[in-house]
Amino acid sequence: MLNSVLAKVFGTSNERAVKKLLPIVEQINALEPQIQALSDDALRGKTAEFRERIAARTASIEDLEERVAEEKVVLDEILPEAFAVVREAGKRAVGMRHFDVQMIGGIVLHSGKISEMKTGEGKTLVATLPCYLNALAGRGVHVVTVNDYLAKRDAEWMGKIYGFLGMNVGVIVHDLDDRERHAAYAADITYGTNNEFGFDYLRDNMKFELGEMVQRGHYHAIVDEVDSILIDEARTPLIISGPTDQTTDKYARVNLIIPELELGELTETIDQKTYTGDFVVDEKARAITVTDEGWEKIEKLLGIGNIADPENWDLKHHVETAIKAHQLYKRDVEYVVKEGEIIIVDEFTGRLMPGRRWSDGLHQAVEAKEGVAIRKEDQTLATITFQNYFRMYKKLSGMTGTAETEAAEFDKIYKLEIVVIPTNRQMLRIENADVVYRTAKEKYFAVADEITRLNEIKQPVLVGTTSIEKSELLSEILKRKGVRHVVLNAKFHEKEAEIVAQAGRLGMVTIATNMAGRGTDILLGGNAEFMARQELVKKQQARAVSAAEGAISPVAGPGMVRFYYQNQEFEVPQPQWEAVLATHSAACSKDHDAVVAAGGLHILGTERHESRRVDNQLRGRAGRQGDPGASRFYLSLEDDLMRIFAREWVSTLLQRLGMEEGVPIESGMISRRIEAAQKAVETQNFESRKHVLEYDDVMNKQREAVYGLRLRLLEGLDQKQLIVEDYVANALSTILEEFAPEKAHPDAWKVEELRARLFENFGTGMEEIDFSSLNRHELGEAIYKNLEQRYDVKEEILGAEGLRYHERIVMLSVLDGLWKDHLLAMDHLKEGIGLRGYAQQDPLVAYKRESFEMFEAMMNRFQEDTLRTLFRMQILGPDGTPVETMEQMNAIRNAVPPPPALEEAAAQPVPLPPSHAASTTIDALEAELKWKKEKELNQARLAGADKAEPLSQRVAGEKVGRNDPCPCGSGKKFKKCHGTEA
Repeated sequence: MLNSVLAKVFGTSNERAVKKLLPIVEQINALEPQIQALSDDALRGKTAEFRERIAARTASIEDLEERVAEEKVVLDEILPEAFAVVREAGKRAVGMRHFDVQMIGGIVLHSGKISEMKTGEGKTLVATLPCYLNALAGRGVHVVTVNDYLAKRDAEWMGKIYGFLGMNVGVIVHDLDDRERHAAYAADITYGTNNEFGFDYLRDNMKFELGEMVQRGHYHAIVDEVDSILIDEARTPLIISGPTDQTTDKYARVNLIIPELELGELTETIDQKTYTGDFVVDEKARAITVTDEGWEKIEKLLGIGNIADPENWDLKHHVETAIKAHQLYKRDVEYVVKEGEIIIVDEFTGRLMPGRRWSDGLHQAVEAKEGVAIRKEDQTLATITFQNYFRMYKKLSGMTGTAETEAAEFDKIYKLEIVVIPTNRQMLRIENADVVYRTAKEKYFAVADEITRLNEIKQPVLVGTTSIEKSELLSEILKRKGVRHVVLNAKFHEKEAEIVAQAGRLGMVTIATNMAGRGTDILLGGNAEFMARQELVKKQQARAVSAAEGAISPVAGPGMVRFYYQNQEFEVPQPQWEAVLATHSAACSKDHDAVVAAGGLHILGTERHESRRVDNQLRGRAGRQGDPGASRFYLSLEDDLMRIFAREWVSTLLQRLGMEEGVPIESGMISRRIEAAQKAVETQNFESRKHVLEYDDVMNKQREAVYGLRLRLLEGLDQKQLIVEDYVANALSTILEEFAPEKAHPDAWKVEELRARLFENFGTGMEEIDFSSLNRHELGEAIYKNLEQRYDVKEEILGAEGLRYHERIVMLSVLDGLWKDHLLAMDHLKEGIGLRGYAQQDPLVAYKRESFEMFEAMMNRFQEDTLRTLFRMQILGPDGTPVETMEQMNAIRNAVPPPPALEEAAAQPVPLPPSHAASTTIDALEAELKWKKEKELNQARLAGADKAEPLSQRVAGEKVGRNDPCPCGSGKKFKKCHGTEA
């Protein structure tokens, strides 16, 4: 009560935040006449002027953090003028002038906050303001979208504004190679999907050369549909993985026994829980519990002993996962079967997610259930959550129509504040109260009757469903009623934008998943631009353009118009485009008036989602820019939300209201109670995501340490100093403490064991040193000096540059291998850490402690393995014998025949890189490494044709494989060279 009174007197906090920005908007508007008077060239020249002002203020600042901070100050100062320039460029380049409320939205985005704007308020155009302003600093701005179509569309559409102002645009989409990605990231503004940005970050941290990394830092990201990306999709981490050598027979074996198990129920009383059947399903928690009787039956069916025995733990996990696959994961709801593959359906957007797989064996269990080929479990090579990826940006902002309901999570996880932007025109949409039926059957027939009624008066209807299964059910009912309609679900996602864009046509009925078509405006009367594209493509009047060409330069050439249609890129002469567009624009304008007269777009929801935000997103499809419209949700007691989360109180309430079969109840009170249930579920989901993030934060600190070391190595860290002064000293200290403790008498030293360990680690037993004549300090100094001299000899033979190269490759290879094993160990630790609660331990505290110990052990192993590899590495001469002195090296060089002419070296073909799209598998990564080595050899021939051929290296004591390159350096396989003697 008090809050509402204060809000009336002082305004809400959001209203006060918006009010503070109005003076800046007035400044921008005051500059408009002055900017309008500029010629095109003078307007474009403002970009160089702004950049010079920024450079002048930051040129003398050496520290990066201080420079970025000063850039922010300058950007704030030039904001009014820069926004005025973009507004004018928008008018001249695309015929669109930013509204004042869009200016407010742009200021909010520049401030590193979330701009909540209703559907149809022009968020795509709003983003051009902060994008241009922040790109002036020269560090790149990333615009993150939910799919490739929107990334390409927005880059091409808004790219005209940036191009007009002298800036370039890049697009990151699937199937680009490294060259194209590097060019796209080097652009002033880069559009792309959250998945592509995240995977590029992981792939960059698996590269062996700094120049091969495609990203150039994380400066400013503007996330479109920020709630979908940072909340919904953030539940699933990004993982680059490779197949393991584990077999898949256990999945098929376990799947056969699941139909034999009986589903039971849980009965709860004040003091106990009673289970029946073999297992019980908890839909609310998305979990299953196997009863004691169930485990006994499973043991008999599998023909094993006690399921709790360590040798059966793997089977126990497979059984529980298989039950989940059968009971909680439904076909055409959570996944679809397409061309013999299980493809996940995004719960919120309804889109297919090809390439994404459930972890922990769940995907294999679903494959076994559906009888498709079971793919081997993958081993994680690199992983990161979206939360931790996007928190790397120095400035993060976002825009959406529905974020306010998740304000607590945005603040807690991302430190993002939400500002709700007023609409440009008054909202006219009528939001009707929910209608509730007893059964789902009654509800769907009532929905079909309502659609039929609205269709008779030609009012367009957009029907929101929660799954493919339910959209197809409603479609079947409408077919029987003879109502023409279009279905949009994950099976037809390629046509998503096209279908949604036409949902406002006269008499159109569109059935879609609740969140389908985000980013695509629904125009009353139809979208003339989409109709023109469709006609030109179907009549083959448009020329197809390669995706790669469009990805780097999405702006069409002179006199041409470029557009995207069903994820393909086309180009057409401008006069032809304008003629076709004019025809459709006239027809759409006529139909627009008829649709307005019929009441505008009607939104009909067939079920409430667990998240209020998704419901609000569906409602928001109607009533854009002052258009008329209406929305209503049809519910039943059998809906998932009601059945799982609100069954008891809703049932009691409806009985009190005297509900009869076939007679619905329409009550605002019921709608409010349902929203209360949704809030409770949202809180539960937030806590679940926060719990997952708490564990991932532990891994994130370790990831930052490993990736930070990798980057320093690639940037030219003094590796010799690190290896000799730090790693050797640490290793030597540990070895001496074990075999020659400081407090022990020299007679008690384990000399032979000490020499054996030194040989194992460094390839020498130090026979030239008389251990018995030295004290502890002298012994340590002598061994260290000996190792230092040996390493200096290697450097003299190979050359400083050559040894630095080998150091870097060895250190990166060792680090990557250990990190991969560490990720697997961390997965196993996380799986069982929950059991610590039974021992009165906090699982998170135990996880932090044990994971730190594991990470510390991994880094110690990294130092040991690096030293062992580098010190035991032998440099082999042409005859395969080790080269250990410079005298030997000089003799070999003098005996080497003259090298081939430079022309012959240049004639050697440069090998092509393997497909980058496949680099998420171990085989492809190995192929990529092989290609790098071949490329380096070729470059060496080109750069040093007047030098002797390089000597080969191998680790002392290691056996050469028959198919490995021969150590003599001939380039042949060992079995076809010196290996023939074996």
